[in-house]
Amino acid sequence: MTSVQDDEQIAGVTETIAATRILPVVVLEDAASAPALAAALAEGGLRAIEVTFRTAAAADAIRAMADRPDLLVGAGTVLTPAQVDQAADAGARFVVSPGFSPAVVRHCQQRGLPVFPGAATATEIQMALDAGLDTVKFFPAEQLGGVGMVKALAAPFRSVRFIPTGGVNTGNLADYLALPAVLAVGGTWMVAPALLAEGRWDEVTRLTAAAVAASRPAN
Repeated sequence: MTSVQDDEQIAGVTETIAATRILPVVVLEDAASAPALAAALAEGGLRAIEVTFRTAAAADAIRAMADRPDLLVGAGTVLTPAQVDQAADAGARFVVSPGFSPAVVRHCQQRGLPVFPGAATATEIQMALDAGLDTVKFFPAEQLGGVGMVKALAAPFRSVRFIPTGGVNTGNLADYLALPAVLAVGGTWMVAPALLAEGRWDEVTRLTAAAVAASRPAN
């Protein structure tokens, strides 16, 4: 059972992610680039970032950005309890995993870290609910049926919110965000590996600002 403090922390994290409705999914090869990346994303209007544990630089990159008051830094592609510890010790404020791991979810809860596990089926969503969670990462979104599949899953699971990730881009962004069940979308186009490797921070900011603008409901 989560404590009141844990509930408040989870609410704060989800509200921050929902504020701009876009969660950049970052694969960073060099932690030295992390401060410049954080500044570029913040300047573009984003308030949250998921740094994936797909590279050895992940923990150091999180540590380099964690103290920024204007950016909520989380860890993604977290596959084991050991990686939960690495992420938490580096200052990560939330954890995202590509699938549902009871061990990872349990360890996050023990450490008081909000966790958004991946879910691709109704069974996995039910498992998340059984674990006391109400927000899941829908991954890989486009390959699993995209907007239509999110609609279908949201119908029986009315309390669940989704973060579709995988194949989301400027062409389908608005379609996902039009769904009431979608908290935010995960994306990589504003943090494409080539942009990060070349240090094209102005382009990261431009793409980020355009994504934030596109995510806002039309008046």
